Amino acid sequence: MKNTSLLSLCVALAAFGVRAEDKPLIAIPGKVIYESNLSDGAGAPWKAAKGKWEAADGVLRGSELEADKHGAVLRLPNKLQDFIIEYEFKFSGARTTSLSINAVKDHMARINITPKSVTVQRDDNDHEGPDKAVVFARFPADLGDGWHKVRLEMVGDKMLGKVDELAAWGADALFLTEKAAPGFTVGGESVEFRNFSIHEATLNPDWEKAVSKLPKPGEKVAPAGAKGAAKGKAKAKKKAE
Repeated sequence: MKNTSLLSLCVALAAFGVRAEDKPLIAIPGKVIYESNLSDGAGAPWKAAKGKWEAADGVLRGSELEADKHGAVLRLPNKLQDFIIEYEFKFSGARTTSLSINAVKDHMARINITPKSVTVQRDDNDHEGPDKAVVFARFPADLGDGWHKVRLEMVGDKMLGKVDELAAWGADALFLTEKAAPGFTVGGESVEFRNFSIHEATLNPDWEKAVSKLPKPGEKVAPAGAKGAAKGKAKAKKKAE
């Protein structure tokens, strides 16, 4: 049985062009739901809620607009169950960006990224109510230059977030509900994006072994940052993303 599971995993990874260094941890990829290199910008089916989104030098560039008094937001209208999202990004003056997933009502989960940190979390799902965000991990990072790769895996009640080699996971009953409107946020000047894809996914039969090498949920949570960074984070939280 174990050999059969391993063979099935290898076949699935090969079929969808997954490189060995990018092999899924919680999820096995299935058929493509959506993919784009984003060279033409953010046309349909993307929907921009805030900010400026434009094609620039063969990639998608998102920028916060001061007049909005809100971070830039771009989303797809898709409703999802189990999936893998991958893309690449590069900071071009922004202070923060995220890959965000909504629940049917309010937020569900995100990978929040600054030039100096990566946070994988279950979001606050009611804002003014008793619910609170749960940080599965926050890593110090150095993401100031060049392109970086993001992957989000969500299967059943489990979530895996990865930015370059920084990876963390967690589980929550909220993740069993319908997921919707995957998209980007940008706080500050601009962030560039390329090579975006969403695949259907199934649970990796060896997921427990795969995540055993990662921090346990809540085990690795670095301080939020310096006073200025914390102030910026608090300010961003007041803005509905």
